Amino acid sequence: MKNALVDPPQRYRARMVRVLDHIDRHLDDDLDLDVLSGIAAFSKYHFHRQFTAVFGLTVHRYVQLARLKRATHRLAQARGSSVTDVALEAGYDAPDAFARAFRQRFGQAPSAFRAAPDWAALDAAFSTFHHARSQLMPSFSPDDVTIRELPSTTVASMTHVGDPATIPATVARFIAWRQANGLTDPDLPIYGIFPTDTRVTAPAEFRMQICVATDREIAPNDDGVEAATIPGGRVAALRVLGTAGEDLEPAALFLYRDWLPGSGEDLRDFPLYCERKKFFPVVPAHEAITDLFLPLR
Repeated sequence: MKNALVDPPQRYRARMVRVLDHIDRHLDDDLDLDVLSGIAAFSKYHFHRQFTAVFGLTVHRYVQLARLKRATHRLAQARGSSVTDVALEAGYDAPDAFARAFRQRFGQAPSAFRAAPDWAALDAAFSTFHHARSQLMPSFSPDDVTIRELPSTTVASMTHVGDPATIPATVARFIAWRQANGLTDPDLPIYGIFPTDTRVTAPAEFRMQICVATDREIAPNDDGVEAATIPGGRVAALRVLGTAGEDLEPAALFLYRDWLPGSGEDLRDFPLYCERKKFFPVVPAHEAITDLFLPLR
């Protein structure tokens, strides 16, 4: 007879995914084996092997990569933080140790990365980490979708063209432009517009727009920032919480494949877009909120 207390696969996976969520929420805490095995409710004598079997890397390596991932965002986007500050935040006692680990992992010193990030190398170096995080893919239901009427919004827009792996470099340039032009209020709405799809578009042809709401006139500039308008109208809105907002493809797939066919709605001639209500690294990754909008007639 089978043991009735054995976890079904989905419950077992959920217990392990709960550990990833806890790590996200407590990156600055002591994340030792006792703590994390307790979160999963597994024996500490077996948990490290269970974690590696599910996610493809050790607990220690996952935590290290999670902290390094945050560090890369801080280096590229939080220019007010020194390399020493970033090193301490990543769990290193000294900037030299952090620099060695960073250079070994990404092929650049932290200061060199801050000056000219190699985003393609960074993306490749985080491949196992991204694979593990794919297990955090959220599930959605039709009840999560609301129909809303949104007003037209004037924005300053910078278009990213090329490999999606290099989007952070475009984001960093856009942030620098915003800072130089006084558009630093954290309450200003931030948008992403997606006229192309990563699954069917060659990397070199991929495009997306990064926007900030403003009614200011946009002076001619060498950064490629232009005035644009997000048209008002009806949208299907889906809220994506936490780190799931880093990859909106699962949410977009749900809207197109699962929600739209049975909704009775028709699409408007404007791309899928999102509003970053709270976004990493301005807030911790687990507090991020993104609203994804599918324009409707």
